[in-house]
Amino acid sequence: MRNCMKVGNVVGAALCADGHLGYAQPVGGVVAYEGQVSISGVGFDIGCGNLAVRLDTRYSDIADRVSTIAQDIARAISFGVGRANNERVAHEVLDDDDAWKASGMEDFRSKAAAQLGTVGSGNHYVDVFEDEEDHVWIGVHFGSRGLGHTSATRYLKLAGGKDGINVPPTVVDEKSEIGIRYLAAMHLAGRYAYAGREWVVERVRQIIGGKVIDTVHNHHDYAWKEWHGDRALWVVRKGATPAFPGQKGFVGGSMGDNAVILEGVDSEQARSLLYSTVHGAGRVFGRKEAKRRFTHEQMSEWLKDRGTILIGGDLDESPMAYRRLHSVLAAHSSSVRILHQLHPRIVVMAGRGDFDPYKD
Repeated sequence: MRNCMKVGNVVGAALCADGHLGYAQPVGGVVAYEGQVSISGVGFDIGCGNLAVRLDTRYSDIADRVSTIAQDIARAISFGVGRANNERVAHEVLDDDDAWKASGMEDFRSKAAAQLGTVGSGNHYVDVFEDEEDHVWIGVHFGSRGLGHTSATRYLKLAGGKDGINVPPTVVDEKSEIGIRYLAAMHLAGRYAYAGREWVVERVRQIIGGKVIDTVHNHHDYAWKEWHGDRALWVVRKGATPAFPGQKGFVGGSMGDNAVILEGVDSEQARSLLYSTVHGAGRVFGRKEAKRRFTHEQMSEWLKDRGTILIGGDLDESPMAYRRLHSVLAAHSSSVRILHQLHPRIVVMAGRGDFDPYKD
């Protein structure tokens, strides 16, 4: 975080308990700027986030067909690098000519249209959960795919910034020409990410059946214009979930670990964190180290013990490579409260060996 604090009109900063190294700004890092926004702070997967919906369906009513449901999800949803969706998705975000023109991303619109509703790889997933009241939840985690990556790369270059871990953040004035165009691109990518997650969840709901009775949706790689005290600030959250008092968030653990639905509360800790909380459990081991340390047999045994079906995934995403979410959340106990515990029954991810350039 020290690099982040040295550049731009920084008013405040915080690091959530799942924090670890990220491009220019730590994952789990939150930085507030006055009149400025950090392109590298938002990162390459603009609008990456989580969506969870609760169904009126009971898990006990579908327990005998979870294997079939998992296979159907894997067939219906496109995972992996640079994939186009098997089904063409119509959405108003693709038809907003003014937004595409303002963002400077018109040349990417046709590719974005083909990718809308794809999930990617790495730590991105489609999960089916059982909560403490036997309700089924669908949860997804991914972002704006190639649109966000291309937007970030383009504006980072235009601003003269550097790509890397130990580099200073690239900060632009909100009223500069590049700042105005970048913010337009960020907002477009955020809308696109929302649209993609909503389409995937609805497609999975069609496979499972039932009606949606609750929805929790949030970005965690984004910049928001917010009031803190008497100042309007751009708050850049990289891998951090907004958690204002009464605001709900969906936070995933690692495969096989419980996820949670939480809600922000007002407290001194919440204010010090700029009303932010974790977006996941956080890594203990990097991807290469996880593949060196662990075996597929160990990962399979972990999931079997917890009654979780996995399709796809590799050792770099094994649960042993991550902290335990409950211990991470304990560090935020004064700023959030847990509403639901979600036990993963199905986890679907990209296959082994897939590298995804569109994630951060």
